[in-house]
Amino acid sequence: MMTPRRLVFLVVAIVVGLHFILSFAHEDYGRVTSLSNLTNSWKGGPPYLAGVPAQYFQGTDDTAGGPRANATFVILARNGDLKGISSSVKQMEDRFNKKYHYPYVFLNEEPFTDEFKTQIQNIISGPIEFGLIPHDDWYQPSWIDEKKATEEREKMVQNRVIYGGSVPYRNMCRYNSGFFFRHELVQKYKYYWRIEPDVIFYCDIDYDPFLIMQDQNKTYGFTISLYEYPETMPTLWNTVKEFLQDNQELVSPENAMAFLSDDHGDTYNRCHFWSNFEIGDLDLWRSEAYMKFFEYLDQKGGFYYERWGDAPVHSIGAALFSRKEQIHFFNDIGYKHNPFQHCPQGDAHSRGKCWCDPHENFDYEWYSCLKRYDSLF
Repeated sequence: MMTPRRLVFLVVAIVVGLHFILSFAHEDYGRVTSLSNLTNSWKGGPPYLAGVPAQYFQGTDDTAGGPRANATFVILARNGDLKGISSSVKQMEDRFNKKYHYPYVFLNEEPFTDEFKTQIQNIISGPIEFGLIPHDDWYQPSWIDEKKATEEREKMVQNRVIYGGSVPYRNMCRYNSGFFFRHELVQKYKYYWRIEPDVIFYCDIDYDPFLIMQDQNKTYGFTISLYEYPETMPTLWNTVKEFLQDNQELVSPENAMAFLSDDHGDTYNRCHFWSNFEIGDLDLWRSEAYMKFFEYLDQKGGFYYERWGDAPVHSIGAALFSRKEQIHFFNDIGYKHNPFQHCPQGDAHSRGKCWCDPHENFDYEWYSCLKRYDSLF
């Protein structure tokens, strides 16, 4: 007859055995129950570990009559981007929007050609609007000292800084940082999903990320985070600190400063969310806090005297003016913008019918900042 002590040992052995079997057979289970994630769970854990609630999954049928957020895709493109944009948009339609039919807003500093409009209209299932960017929102402002800006660009070219000599690239970074959300075609929306040319969406998305943003009060969503090149922004963080000295009341309580800095804001660790993919609340950028922040940065001229990118600017703004739990890692959306990709792991990979190689995943590579995001919780 089995004694109570032997029965206890048998039960423990069975539980431990099942744990190890599940850890090896199901990667998501292994990751969630790993020591590091159990430690995180005691602190609350990164919100994405909880997964998407079951009621959000819509299956494979058209869901045009279901609930919708006030949202749009926003695409900044030139006529020459037609091939790359067509590829990106076709994937978005096939993976997600053929069921949801969200609208698109295309923006360009020049009028879109009839060829561009016709090809895009043949791909997209939802409403489309094509907009012209106001001249003063796009081009280098007149108050920039062009002699100084030219000298700094030449130094960057000599130092082989990526896009170091490009004025159009700087125009784009400044526009994405402070103007796209003010465009008349974007004004009527609350949420946006940014799409770039020549990106890959690897997985079916059988739920509505916009509704996750809305229902869970998220302000910013990302798939890839990494370190910025220090040569592009030597004075950015000092400028941020100057702004914060006089505007501390604008900073959100329970913010994500620890994602940006390892010493409570004294220095910048260069972590940022890669903004070529972002799903965001437009009211974050329209807020008093972010608008004052952008105008302060803009007046310093760093978009042109240096090469401040919209990725670090958005990331700093989101981290300071949102609560940390309002920033969301879309763990189950497979995405690549060359050379980096996020490939969902384990059950998320099979559930999304993802076709990326799960071994080719940037999440915890040495140049990724996801571990810093995880450690916020």
